[in-house]
Amino acid sequence: MTQMDTNYYKADRRIQSRGDRRYIHVNGCPLVVLLLFSLFAAPLMAQQDGAPELTVEATRAIDKGLGYLLSNQQKDGSWSSDGQGGHAVACTSLSMMAFMSKAHFPGFGPYGDQLDRGMKWLLKEAKKRPDGYMGTVMYEHGFATLAFSELWGMTRDPDDDDAIKKALEKAVQVILRSQNSGGGWRYQPQADGGEDTSCTMTVFHALASARQAGIVVPNETIANVVKYLKNVHDAETGGFGYTYNGKMRFPCTAGGPYIAQLAGQRDTAMVNAALRHLKSQAPGIFTATQYYCYGHYYAIQAMVQAGDEEYSKWYPQIRDALVSQQTAQGAWGKVVKPNSISYETPMAIIILSTPHRYIPIYQR
Repeated sequence: MTQMDTNYYKADRRIQSRGDRRYIHVNGCPLVVLLLFSLFAAPLMAQQDGAPELTVEATRAIDKGLGYLLSNQQKDGSWSSDGQGGHAVACTSLSMMAFMSKAHFPGFGPYGDQLDRGMKWLLKEAKKRPDGYMGTVMYEHGFATLAFSELWGMTRDPDDDDAIKKALEKAVQVILRSQNSGGGWRYQPQADGGEDTSCTMTVFHALASARQAGIVVPNETIANVVKYLKNVHDAETGGFGYTYNGKMRFPCTAGGPYIAQLAGQRDTAMVNAALRHLKSQAPGIFTATQYYCYGHYYAIQAMVQAGDEEYSKWYPQIRDALVSQQTAQGAWGKVVKPNSISYETPMAIIILSTPHRYIPIYQR
């Protein structure tokens, strides 16, 4: 089976598992080609045309990074920040997303077995928590929810898809019942626990992915997120604060416009002001800034949503910066112990893989 055939098969599975059965059959075959073309032809054609923004160096960096992740995967299928289970839910979820951003999925291709073990580890963790809460903080829960959403319909075994759907539905319910009155989220799944922009970004990103996949997310929830964003937005600078009246921070100003775009606020004054502020910080934010990969993980997606012109100017800058920052081993960020990873490595891979657009939530 060729890579394209594998992608078609997986897309067909995803469509069916998500309940879209509006097929026309020709000679006994489902005519899903038009939808499949919209999902995969653009990135495949870009690759065939040379994808000028995806340089040879960037492709090598992606593959080297994936190799680094493989070499640091635990025997049980997970990844962790300390080699002993630290933040394993977040590290495993992000690592799975890194492979998926290059069209590698559980049960398929050269990394099918490793990714299958990673997926099953996440499902095992979900089964341990009947309340649906994954990890130790809402950041981890957000990344796990995102991974489940993007894995749903992309596995070989229908039983795994069913288990992923159940875990995703429970995870979404945790998010919905944990939204604070101001519209955001904080570290723990508590509706009275306060809120901050950074955690809200991670959580709502996952919620938007789940909604795109077909999970019900009330309009009121989305409206409250927009309300929160407006309250932490600084109209004068265009930036977003970490909390109400809080200091403007690069990751928040990167993630603020992106989740606003996902919440239906594309091309609003608030979003456009944030994008202008981001661009005004270049080139400095491409060389050194706090929470580097975390901020750029959101910034590149905000530029994707803003349109081809903004994306085409932004991506080459972060691409070249990340390629230059990769270690000889293939990692990004500080690795604290052997057999561990920094969250920055999968995030860097996802950023570099942006031209492929294989993952629905990263598409415009």
